[in-house]
Parts: sequence; structure tokens; C-alpha cells
Amino acid sequence: MHHKCLFNFLGSGTIHVECGEMNPKRVTIYDLARELGISASYISRALNDHPTINPKVIESVKKKAQELNYKHNSHAANLRQGSSKTIGVIVPHINQYFFSEAISGIEEACFENNHSLIICQSHESFQHECKAIDTLVHQNVDCILISVSAETHSFAHLQNIRKHNIELIQFDRCMEEVDSFKVLNDNQEITYEVSKSLIEQGYRKIAFIGGPSHLSTFGLRKEGFIQAIKEHGLNIPANFIVENALSREEAIEVARELLVLNEPPDAFLSISDHLSLGVLLVAESMGIQVPAQLGIFGFANEVFAPIIKPALSSVDQRSKELGKRAAQIYFEFILKGKTTTPEEKREIIVSKLLVRGSSKRFF
Repeated sequence: MHHKCLFNFLGSGTIHVECGEMNPKRVTIYDLARELGISASYISRALNDHPTINPKVIESVKKKAQELNYKHNSHAANLRQGSSKTIGVIVPHINQYFFSEAISGIEEACFENNHSLIICQSHESFQHECKAIDTLVHQNVDCILISVSAETHSFAHLQNIRKHNIELIQFDRCMEEVDSFKVLNDNQEITYEVSKSLIEQGYRKIAFIGGPSHLSTFGLRKEGFIQAIKEHGLNIPANFIVENALSREEAIEVARELLVLNEPPDAFLSISDHLSLGVLLVAESMGIQVPAQLGIFGFANEVFAPIIKPALSSVDQRSKELGKRAAQIYFEFILKGKTTTPEEKREIIVSKLLVRGSSKRFF
């Protein structure tokens, strides 16, 4: 699908995306009124085919509107009707492939439903997240889609969204305590499969680099790892399980500490490809062969994953579908006022295992 989008920067990492043709100087209804020598209210009624307006006048007004490239101010009209036809989305980072693809899916659904999109990023900061919500509230969005930041422990700011008559949909990273639609991956199941894949390749001392455990997404991935380890009777030291690591630098620090031990890990499972890339860099600097001596498995199937050497094993979370589904829930359920059960308010997007060179010992 190809269409033009206008990006307006609203400040604080916020972008407004409007789909349609771009016009640097918008012609207003008052310009038409001046050209035709009649009132703006009369112009408005003519453009809307009001029955009290002479058909010949309607024709001349529309002809002049076409000549001047007049575009209907849908934002103002929508607000008069109690809707902005605008969706807001807040993600931790727009420059990570997972989130950029999720945004792409959201934008696609918005375009299909004639809605605009405002994009904000929290930079993993609770303060930024709260400010982004305030921005979207002031922009009169109809719905906010959010993947919460690593620093987000409380949820009052999310509940406050509903007090402004704005709908809330959580995706990927959610606060379970908040009653909203949630669109997630099969986090525990897919991490169990990743762990089992490493074990089947002969790895026995697997380290796990996870994210903030207070977020269910990362907690479930840890549970999936532990489940596989227990089922296969492996003994994993407590210091092999590391949480609250979300940057490549943190992963590098963890890998350096563990790989110099007398009995170091023979594999790393990380909850993001960026963490796995950090582990790979440390292994290369220490002369450790991947995958012969060290297996590495990541998450999110970032763009670099299949092209680095060795290619990085990862999980395809189908992020574009995840984002699009989150937006579609608004259009299919909330906007139409359909009643839903608690089970229907939670949707799971099934992930896919991508075993590549970084974890494949046996071919």
C-alpha cells in the first residue's frame, strides 16, 4: 500500500502523522468567502449540499473550491461531532525495528479507517511517558495505544486516560492491573521453545538476560526459560539469570562478568537482539567461537539479525501484525460499542522461532 503521510513534530519526541496529499498553505473557508463575496457560513452550507442553498450556487462554490485546492478542515469538523478521528501511540523507542514495525501496522489500520496518528516515544522513561499522555490528551485523541516504559511501575496515569473519555489499548508491554484491551505475544511459550532449541543443540549452561520483571512480558519470558531448564533437569547458577537489562551496554557488562568465570555459560538467551549483539561482540573480543563454544539467541528479529556473522537466532514477534491488531481492536470493537468478555479483551499474536547460525551446532 502506497500513500503520502505528513509528519508534524509537536515537540518532546512527538510526531503527528496525517495521511493524504501534502499542501504547504491550506486554503480556508474564509478564502473562498472572500473570492465569492459571500459569508463563510453560506459557503459551509453550500459545500455540505444544504437543501436551502440554490443548486447553482452549490455548483459555483464547489468549482471555486476545486480551483483554489480547498481541503475540508476535517479536524475541526470532527471535534464538533465529538471525535478527532486521531489515534495516539506511545512506544519506548521508534528507532527499534520491533516498535517501528508495530507503528507501521498501526498507521496502516488508521489509514484504512480514515484516522490520523500521533506518535510519541518514552525513551524508557516514566516521566516521558506521563508527558506523552498529557500531550495526547491535549491533542484530543480518541484512543491511546501504549507499550509502557521500563521505568513504569504504577498505573494511575493509565487509568487517568479514561477519565478524559479516551480509550486505552495496551500492546507488547502491559500493566496487568489496568482494565483494557491487551495485545501480546505468546511470551512464555515462545521462550520455552527457544530454551528447548538451545538444549537440543547441546547447550547445558545457559545464561538468561531479561528485562524488568515487574512487566509481565519479561516476567513470562523468564518463566518460560525456567520451565524448560527444570523440565530438562539442568542446574543453572543464580547469577546466570540477570534481570533489568535493556541496553547493549548492560548486556556487554553481563557477558564480560560471566564469560571469565571458571565455569562460564555455554549459551546466552536474551530478551532482545540488541542484548544478544552485545554478547556476540564480547565473545568475538575474547576469541570465543560462536556457535561452537557459545550459543546466542535473541528476540524481535531486528534488521541486523540475519546479516551479521554468524546470523543471529531470534524470535519473529510479528510486530507489524501485533500493532495493526491493536489498532483494529479500536475500530472493530470500541468504536462500534461492542460488548466483550474479559477473555476477548486479551489477544495473543503467536511468535515464530528463527534458528540461525549463532545457535545451530548440529545441521
